[in-house]
Amino acid sequence: MGSQEVLGQAARLASSGLLLQVLFRVITFVLNAFILRFLSKEIVGVVNVRLTLLYSTTTFLAREAFRRACLSGSTQRDWSQTLNLLWLTVPLGVFWSLFLGWVWLQLLEVPDPDVVPYYGTGVVLFGLSAVVELLGEPFWVLAQAHMFVKLKVIAESLSVILRSILTAFLVLWLPLWGLYIFSLAQLFYTSVLVLCYVIYFTKLLSSPESTKQHTLPVSRITDLLPDFTRNRDFVNWKEAKLTWSFFKQSFLKQILTEGERYVMTFLNVLNFGDQGVYDIVNNLGSLVARLIFQPIEESFYIFFAKVLEREKDATLQRQEDFAVAAMVLESLLKLALLAGLTITVFGFAYSQLALDIYGGAMLSSGSGPVLLRTYCLYVLLLAINGVTECFTFAAMSKEEVDRYNFTMLALSSSFLVLSYLLTRWCGSVGFILANCFNMGIRITQSLCFIYRYYQESPHRPLAGLHLSPVLLGAFALSGGITGISEVPAHSLLETSALLQLVNLKKYTMSHIEHNKFRNEPRASYMLSNCSTPSYTQMAWFIHGCPPASEELHENL
Repeated sequence: MGSQEVLGQAARLASSGLLLQVLFRVITFVLNAFILRFLSKEIVGVVNVRLTLLYSTTTFLAREAFRRACLSGSTQRDWSQTLNLLWLTVPLGVFWSLFLGWVWLQLLEVPDPDVVPYYGTGVVLFGLSAVVELLGEPFWVLAQAHMFVKLKVIAESLSVILRSILTAFLVLWLPLWGLYIFSLAQLFYTSVLVLCYVIYFTKLLSSPESTKQHTLPVSRITDLLPDFTRNRDFVNWKEAKLTWSFFKQSFLKQILTEGERYVMTFLNVLNFGDQGVYDIVNNLGSLVARLIFQPIEESFYIFFAKVLEREKDATLQRQEDFAVAAMVLESLLKLALLAGLTITVFGFAYSQLALDIYGGAMLSSGSGPVLLRTYCLYVLLLAINGVTECFTFAAMSKEEVDRYNFTMLALSSSFLVLSYLLTRWCGSVGFILANCFNMGIRITQSLCFIYRYYQESPHRPLAGLHLSPVLLGAFALSGGITGISEVPAHSLLETSALLQLVNLKKYTMSHIEHNKFRNEPRASYMLSNCSTPSYTQMAWFIHGCPPASEELHENL
C-alpha cells in the first residue's frame, strides 16, 4: 500500500471520526448537562475522579502498550501471533483490577455512606467493567490496523449515548441508588462497546460478497480467538519485547495523563466536592481535545507508523514516503496551532458563560471560571503535543523509546511534586498549571527529536509552527475584543440590578413611612432594625416571609 493511499485512508478516518464524534458528543453533552442538575458535587467527585481513575488505570496499564506495539509496522504479519498477544490483555486486566480494587477499598479514604452510598459496590463493578472492555481488544486492534472507517467512532459514541440515557433514567426514577446508578451504567457501556465490535466482525466474516472481508487476515470469527494448537511460538517475541518497552513508557505516561487524579485520590488535597467541580471543568475543557485532536492523533499515528520504518535511519527511508510524512506533519502542526489559539482566545473570554449554561451556578460561581480559563491555555499545548508525539512514537526505534522512558520518569516525578505544591499554593488551578509545565517539556522533547530526524534532509516540517505577524495580530485583536465584550455585559447586569434595588428601597421606605403600615409587625421590624433595609428584609416586607437568618445574607 503506497503512502498516498495510506494518507487518504488516514484522512478519511480522521474526518469521519471528527464529524461523527461531533454529532454524538453534542447529544451526550446535552444529556450530561441535564443529569448534572440532579447530582451533588460529592457524587460527581467520587464517580468522575475516584472510580473513573480505577477504570482508566486498569484499562490503560493492561492494553496501551499492546495497542502501540501491535499497530506498529505493516499489516503483513502473522496475525494469529498478534491476536494471541492481544488476548494477554485480559488476564493482565484481571490482575490490575483485583490489585487496584483492593487498594481503592483498603488503603484510600472511604466516602461518607450517607453522602455517597454503595462505594464498595461501585469499586467492584467499575473494575469488572474494565475487564469486560478488554475482551474486545483484539477486535479493536484489527479494525484500527485495517482502517475500518466509522466503526470505532460509531461503537464508542453509541455506547456513551446509551450510558448517558440509562444514567439519566436511573437518576430521575431511582435517585436513592447512589453509586449503583453509575456502576451499572458503566458496566452497560463496556458491554455494548464490545458487542458492537463482535457483531460487526461476525456479520462481516459471514458475508462472502463483502469486499472488506478479503482484506482481513482472518476468515472466521473463531480465528480471532486464542490459538493454542500451533506448533510455532504462541506470540511474536519481537512484538512482545516492543510491548514491554511501551509498557514501561505507558506506565509513566499514565501518571502524566491522570496525574492530578492520582494526587487528589492519594494525597487528599481536595475534598470530594471540589474534586467534582474540577473534574467537570476538566471534562468540559478537554471536550474539543477529544473531539478534534484525539481522532487526528490516533489516525495519523497509524499513518506515520505505516509509511516510516521504525528501525531505519531517516536517510534509509523511502524518499517518497519520507517527503509525504514531512508534508503531513507540517500541515498537522499548523492545524493544531491555529485550532489551539482559537480555543484559547475565545474560551478565555466566554468561560463563565459556558459554565453557567452547562451546569448552572454550581459551576459558574467559585473557582469554575478560573479553572476553565486556565484550561484553555492547556488545550493549546495539548493540540501541539498530540501531533508531535504521534510522529515521535511512530518514528522512534526501540532503543530511542527506552531512552525516552527515562525522560518520562523524570517528568512523572516532577509532575507529582509540582501538582502537590501548586495545589497547596493556589488550589485546584495548580493541577492545570502543573499539566501545562509538563506538557511544555514533552513538546520540547518531541520537537528536538523531529528536528534531529529531518536535520540532514531538505524538509522542514517544524515550519508549521511559524505563523505570520498578521495572523498573530488578528488573534491578539480578537482576544482584546472578546475580553472587552464580557465586561459591559456584566456591568450592565450589575448596574441594572443596582438601579432596581435602589428603586425598590425607595418604594419600600415610602410605604413604611406611611401611617397605615405603622402598626404592622413587618414594618416595625424594618424600622427598628435598620434605616436602610436589605434586600432580604424588603422581600420579607413585600411577600410576608421572615428571613431565616439575617447573618446568611449580605446587604447590597
